[in-house]
Amino acid sequence: MKRLIPAALLLSSALAIPAFAQGADQGMVDPSGERVNQLIVYGDDPCPKSDGNTITVCARKEEEERFRIPKPFRENLESPANRSWTDRVKAYETVGSFGTNSCSAVGGGGATGCLAKLIDRAYAEKKNSPDVQFGKLIEEEREKRLSTIDTDAAAEQARVEQIEREYEARLKRERDGVPAPEATPTPPQL
Repeated sequence: MKRLIPAALLLSSALAIPAFAQGADQGMVDPSGERVNQLIVYGDDPCPKSDGNTITVCARKEEEERFRIPKPFRENLESPANRSWTDRVKAYETVGSFGTNSCSAVGGGGATGCLAKLIDRAYAEKKNSPDVQFGKLIEEEREKRLSTIDTDAAAEQARVEQIEREYEARLKRERDGVPAPEATPTPPQL
């Protein structure tokens, strides 16, 4: 049991550090290699455009929220006044809970359930959070970028084919000994 607690602390701290270390000075780096710039803008403020290999995602909030304490920190959800009767009754159900996977100091292996309880609580908070969900915004921006790839690729392909045709025509004229006509180049058809 003495070895389990330091191992759990080491694991939880190791999982938390890389997310902050990657995005310390250049924005978060997505697993696909793209940089992600996450911003919160207020009122009618413009959202900066994405450029190059950076996806810029903006979450828009009302102008009244600009100088206020963020909503999750305004209310104390743990205060007794904000607890429902159902939650109060559930608290009584766990009074005698001890032993393996119970997250208690009583009984053998009581600390083994603490990490699971911590993870469950974190997911519940994340699910019920009224705050911005940047993951969805990033995915929408990525879909918007991917939707233009086909048209951009088709335009680039047409331009390359036009250049190849002009090159082959020039090579043929040079082989046949025909002087090149003085004509202005035509832009590729899109």
